[in-house]
Amino acid sequence: MKYSKIPVARSVVALCVAKDIKNVVISPGSRNAPLTIGFTHHDEINAYSVVDERCAAFFALGMAQQLKKPVALVCTSGSALLNYYPAIAEAFYSDIPLVVISADRPIERIDIGDGQTIRQKNVFENHILYSANLYSELVLEDKAIDPKLQQKQFEAQKHNEREINLALNKAIEGSGPVHINVPFYEPLYDTVEDIEVSPLEILPELREKHYSENQLKAYAEVWNKAKRKMVIVGVAQPDAVEQQFLDKLAQDPGTIVFTETTSNMHQEEFFTRIDTIIGPIEKDENREELFQMLKPDILLTFGGMIVSKKVKAFLRKYNPAHHWHVDPKKAYNTFFCLNKHFETEVNDFFRAFLPLTENSEGDYGDYWKEVRSRRQKRHEQYMAEIPYSDLKAMQQVVPVVPKQAIVHFGNSSVIRYAQLFQWHPELKIYCNRGTSGIDGSTSTAVGAAAVSGDPVLMISGDLSFFYDSNALWNNYIPSNFRIIVLNNNGGGIFRILPGNKNSENFDTYFETIHDLKAKPLCDLYDFEYRKANNEVEVKENLEDFFDASEKPRLLEIFTPRKINDEVLLEYFNFMKS
Repeated sequence: MKYSKIPVARSVVALCVAKDIKNVVISPGSRNAPLTIGFTHHDEINAYSVVDERCAAFFALGMAQQLKKPVALVCTSGSALLNYYPAIAEAFYSDIPLVVISADRPIERIDIGDGQTIRQKNVFENHILYSANLYSELVLEDKAIDPKLQQKQFEAQKHNEREINLALNKAIEGSGPVHINVPFYEPLYDTVEDIEVSPLEILPELREKHYSENQLKAYAEVWNKAKRKMVIVGVAQPDAVEQQFLDKLAQDPGTIVFTETTSNMHQEEFFTRIDTIIGPIEKDENREELFQMLKPDILLTFGGMIVSKKVKAFLRKYNPAHHWHVDPKKAYNTFFCLNKHFETEVNDFFRAFLPLTENSEGDYGDYWKEVRSRRQKRHEQYMAEIPYSDLKAMQQVVPVVPKQAIVHFGNSSVIRYAQLFQWHPELKIYCNRGTSGIDGSTSTAVGAAAVSGDPVLMISGDLSFFYDSNALWNNYIPSNFRIIVLNNNGGGIFRILPGNKNSENFDTYFETIHDLKAKPLCDLYDFEYRKANNEVEVKENLEDFFDASEKPRLLEIFTPRKINDEVLLEYFNFMKS
């Protein structure tokens, strides 16, 4: 094999391989040549080339999300590194392991006017699990070199090996992003053949915290005395919780379980669409009484971020006496009443806790299940009556998505529309809800498609799609990849918010009206393009949209810009009746 002549580059590659980090996304550059040479010539590395660093980072995020193990990113020095930041922030809040490896100039070249040079040390310090700042290593070839210089080089090498180990271990142990900054002296492209390197390896420590029966007994007593218990599940991987535990929660008449589209948890007794319960209450003249009836004594949460603004507003005003969160890493005080963090895996918690619990008496669950049943009937009535719109188009998409598919949603309007529908329980559903940004949704879906054997569908709004259009500048998109773009010619979600929506200022700076179409991008990146302008055309295009094809496909659904917000806002008025 071919190796870089620079020792630190060989150490980085060797330690990544030793820790089973074998998928590496590389963006082109010169300063990172020693790393690129090492990774691309290694037999055990799967190397991917993605030019746009922002897209590359989200592409790696999608890969790591599917593989459930770290994926490495490699870039050159300067502003290239800063383009990783949106994906790093998403990985930080979504607990996705990314290993960012950036090339740099030696420290004496920083802030002297050298080109492509910024202050890269600790650049991600607010959103990173570990920052490893390595020392530059000279290539020492002369045997007669001063022993003191040799000793300094030896010490630098050992410092670097330790820092690389600590960073990689943190990504594995903490399931999040880390940064390794590697300054290189020139020459950068020199190689050597078959030089074995054996850097110091420090093994990761994967500690699991468990709670004993004695530790949980007091909490179980509080649980058993409570008449109204609410469980809310945020973003979660498919099959994250054993079904036996979900079934046990569903059997308690004093417990209601709210899940979201992104929760990936299914039980027929669960409440899958939070907003269809809470949204109509907000519009009801008896809302105070109804919210008091819904208010739980105990709130138990697990999973990541929650999409529903309505449930957050409700629980922030109507605080339960107890809010417990189960997560091995962190617990956000989302509702301003958190009083217990169980620092363990959800399955371990339920395995120890549920045998200590008893079913409650009362009609808390039965009452709200009856409400849910009425709301479902109203939902069906409303959907049968509404005009062609974003909501109608989403209704048409839901039943035709192949049940073996991975579905990625864009943020803003699209994920909120998705929350109002019942999706097939076999679908695996994802959305970048760590930071809830629109900036890398398509790139993340492309990364997922590159490593998954299942078909991947990306459902996006127009602004999100065009913002991340470089996601299609990618050689790893399989032919079964599908994109559906709801194009309402602007940021439709802003029309849902309060304020004057009929002014030039609003059109330009909030809704950002445009007349862009996806077809030129499909022509550029060799996608099969389809479009629909009405309900009939949507139906016709979806009939064979997911059939096998030689190219990936994109369906652009054009909807009326000024009707969508009215249809959605009226939905909750209709549902309360």
